[in-house]
Amino acid sequence: MKNLFFISFLALLQLVLVIPASAGTFESNRSGNIVEPIFREGDMVLNIGLGLGSALYSGRYYSMRVPPVSASFELGIQDDFLTEDMTLGVGGYVGYAASRYQLRQVNWGWNYNYLVFGGRASLHYPIVEQLDTYGGVMLAANIVISSEFGTGQDQVSADGGGFIYSLYAGGRYYFADNFAVFAEIGYGVSYLNAGIAIRL
Repeated sequence: MKNLFFISFLALLQLVLVIPASAGTFESNRSGNIVEPIFREGDMVLNIGLGLGSALYSGRYYSMRVPPVSASFELGIQDDFLTEDMTLGVGGYVGYAASRYQLRQVNWGWNYNYLVFGGRASLHYPIVEQLDTYGGVMLAANIVISSEFGTGQDQVSADGGGFIYSLYAGGRYYFADNFAVFAEIGYGVSYLNAGIAIRL
């Protein structure tokens, strides 16, 4: 597990550091203009998203009750972090989803509620105008609350939870100074998350 985390982290660093740096150099050499960073020290951004593909439950007896939804807040804390034009941001994340586990032949099962909340750190590097690209890591708590329904079988609690880490990458495309759409891939309340971003 530690090796998988290390390899994934190196791959993410390559995505965030090497590829954007190369793309930024190409853009600068081609047009003579350096792409200005969109996310800077002191900036505050709120993401509100809807998830596709839950990372919390899967299997033939599960069905979705509430789709994965999430909100995250980020504050830019340092410009020119590691490389020129790279900005470090930190913030918080909260996500929620609900599912049902029910055997097809009987009216019995469990309703599950999933709550994920934690802290995130992101590295931002500009590639093209109006697009804020970033990648980062999250450490979060995953709380699972359950309730049994139907004719009882086990009569035991299925509550649970624990700590999780996530590597993620995403981008925000700004249509105006304070409004953008965003998409992220990574492990949180869902594998793919998309929605709107508001600069506060």
